Amino acid sequence: MGKVLFVCTANLQRSPTSENLFQGWKGIWGAKSAGIMPDPKGNLLTQELIDWADLIIVMEPIHSQYIHSHFQCSPDKIRTLNIADIYFRDDPELISILRMKVPSILEKY
Repeated sequence: MGKVLFVCTANLQRSPTSENLFQGWKGIWGAKSAGIMPDPKGNLLTQELIDWADLIIVMEPIHSQYIHSHFQCSPDKIRTLNIADIYFRDDPELISILRMKVPSILEKY
């Protein structure tokens, strides 16, 4: 089973929505999520999570830049969705965007 890590800023809205949506996707992907500056309720991005993941999907370029400057991580492991921080957790529009963008990434990896 592949392991995908979704990363956003606070780990409250976008990345947990992604994790829930793609956990167990097609029976071949396990998912976790983290934030680069998480809310106390969120998960902090760590080297352990980076190492756990086969694929890292970030919401914005700043998240990729943060990973490259703070962790050991191959650039080939990261994909960027370009989803702005304007959605609440489980927002139907966010879910629709994720369903459009993420499957093609998971299928190609």
